[in-house]
Amino acid sequence: MKKIIYMIMVVILISNSTKANKLSNSNVPSAVSAAFKVKFPAATKVSWGKENDKEWEAEFTFEGNKISANFTSDGNWVETEREIQVSQLPKGVKDAIQKQYPNWKITETDKTDTAKNGIIYEADIKSGAQKKEVAFKEDGTVVKE
Repeated sequence: MKKIIYMIMVVILISNSTKANKLSNSNVPSAVSAAFKVKFPAATKVSWGKENDKEWEAEFTFEGNKISANFTSDGNWVETEREIQVSQLPKGVKDAIQKQYPNWKITETDKTDTAKNGIIYEADIKSGAQKKEVAFKEDGTVVKE
């Protein structure tokens, strides 16, 4: 019985922490909301959350794709990320991953347009129990390891 009560408590805590990160549109600063509407005027199914203390993240549908975009609290765009298939990675990125991480498996990939680095390709990679997120420019130049 104690185990059941404990598991119920854990589920409640997890669901409450997830809800805390998802916020209604009325909680989003007006500068963020305005910047989002300018950049993605045809976005639908918009859901907002806090990425961190200084960034807001919108998850939404745009042009038939599920996308996320981050903005600073004052409305500056940070990045836009969309999931892509491994087959959509540029050859330079695939080659760089294969060279630097032989025998690692690519488990998830994203194409991210960033204010800081332009377009980058992010990959979650795995080897046994080890997991890592890496990012490269289209030509295979490392952005993040």
